[in-house]
Amino acid sequence: MYMAVTHQVKVTVEPTFEPDRSDPAANHYFWRYDIEIANLGDKAVTLIERRWLITDAEGRQQEVRGPGVVGEQPTIEPGASFRYASGCPLTTSSGMMVGEYRMVDEDGERFDVAIPAFSLDSPHGNRTLN
Repeated sequence: MYMAVTHQVKVTVEPTFEPDRSDPAANHYFWRYDIEIANLGDKAVTLIERRWLITDAEGRQQEVRGPGVVGEQPTIEPGASFRYASGCPLTTSSGMMVGEYRMVDEDGERFDVAIPAFSLDSPHGNRTLN
């Protein structure tokens, strides 16, 4: 599990390799990641945008940007959290993801919240310590 706290918003990520959705012989690997966004502050916040940087084992990078997450722009009240799941395909047996959410509080102030870097590992690759 990976976790970061920025501007009193805690983001927790748990990636899982999905063997049933992967085909190593065809260089297709798939991970599910579960995310919880918890509002530790005293103002409601709304997630309006996301930005991901996805890097595969060969160093190729892909940037993904868009409104909200999984078709939603959730408002998270103080002390509450929002959970969702999504996925990431790669053509290599490992990689990593990192990103940020653009949020706006109830006063209209915009700020970015870090999504912690997390590793995408499968049992099909050689593990190295970097």
